Amino acid sequence: MEKLLIEGGYPLEGKVNISGAKNSAVALIPATILADSEVTIDNLPKISDVQLLSELLEEIGGKTDLNGDSLTVYPENMFAMPLPNGRVKKLRASYYLMGAMLGKFKKAVIGLPGGCNLGPRPIDQHIKGFEALGARVTNEQGAIYLRADELRGAKIYLDVVSVGATINIMLAAVKAKGRTIIENAAKEPEIIDVATLLTSMGAQIKGAGTNEIRIDGVEHLHGCRHSIIPDRIEAGTYMILAAAMGTQVLVDNVIPAHLESLTAKLREMGVHVETSDEQIYIYNTSNLTSVDIKTLVYPGFPTDLQQPFTALLTKASGTSLVTDTIYSARFKHIDELRRMGANVKVEGSSAIINGGGNRLQGSKVRASDLRAGASLVVAGLMADGITEISGLEHIDRGYELLEQKLLGLGAKVWREKMTSEEVEEVENA
Repeated sequence: MEKLLIEGGYPLEGKVNISGAKNSAVALIPATILADSEVTIDNLPKISDVQLLSELLEEIGGKTDLNGDSLTVYPENMFAMPLPNGRVKKLRASYYLMGAMLGKFKKAVIGLPGGCNLGPRPIDQHIKGFEALGARVTNEQGAIYLRADELRGAKIYLDVVSVGATINIMLAAVKAKGRTIIENAAKEPEIIDVATLLTSMGAQIKGAGTNEIRIDGVEHLHGCRHSIIPDRIEAGTYMILAAAMGTQVLVDNVIPAHLESLTAKLREMGVHVETSDEQIYIYNTSNLTSVDIKTLVYPGFPTDLQQPFTALLTKASGTSLVTDTIYSARFKHIDELRRMGANVKVEGSSAIINGGGNRLQGSKVRASDLRAGASLVVAGLMADGITEISGLEHIDRGYELLEQKLLGLGAKVWREKMTSEEVEEVENA
């Protein structure tokens, strides 16, 4: 196991290039199962989730060729092999294999997914959609069994706005007989990205990006080539890093419209932000003032940026309130920030941050999930002394070439192997 070390206090300056969207990639790769011929996905981020999903496609008989940031999938020999254990349990997004394999083979066995532990994230809306399409769904020995004689289009109303359920139902419905209507659908850019891939494969989808998606089923889907949109969460993380320690930072290869809620809050804090077609420029950040944020479904403030933004708020003068309406348990980073001297506490689904006091101090901290790790990176860059972050397997799930990109901006970061004593300490924590 490795740990990330950050010597704080160094100003950030320069340009950082944003990778393809992690939250798109983990849905697009399973979607290739639905094709009858090869599919190539470009602009893939080099993250561990991509590697895991590629290996899962090989397990069900597919052939994959990962070359740089491009993945070519050959689905011709795939079959409905049960995946109750192993790699499938290592990442949350493995649940997209349910919709894709159900749509392709009319059956699937998928182990209950893992990934970041953010409290209860039920898949009841996914199951509701599958059953509406005609599938029988059972939970047997920790795995979800899906079986259908045939899938038929249906009108499905999601009780809660869910990105995962919206995408999973799309995957299952594109080859179903007749029309499927998903009401109260999520609107995230990643949903449009998945719909674009499926449409390029021959699917008939209208309304992606609105709260009603209409799908007319087709019998066959063919191969295509598709380029993933830029990762708005990675871009937002670097915008927050720039606001924390930047003098002049250019965030390149972004879609600024995807980040309007974050941009508005940064400007409200006193951060200078300029946007152009594919770039966001942040400069001369000082004298930050407190703001309140509440996470909401897109286009509201993203829950995935709540944790790194909370770290930034420790530098802002005054008291800030951060409320997470999406994942109430997404405050495991707070204890770690407190280790570094942050004046912050959790009350219910909110964190109260008293910022602008003493600087954070370098400490030994642990990333409990992906975005908590990003929060600790922000804190480490601001802190006096050296911060040691363990739990890097979480960070590596979502941030491509993190150290190289930070070094390119002038940060002082490096990795070291953990001693056996340190590994034991982390495992027993």
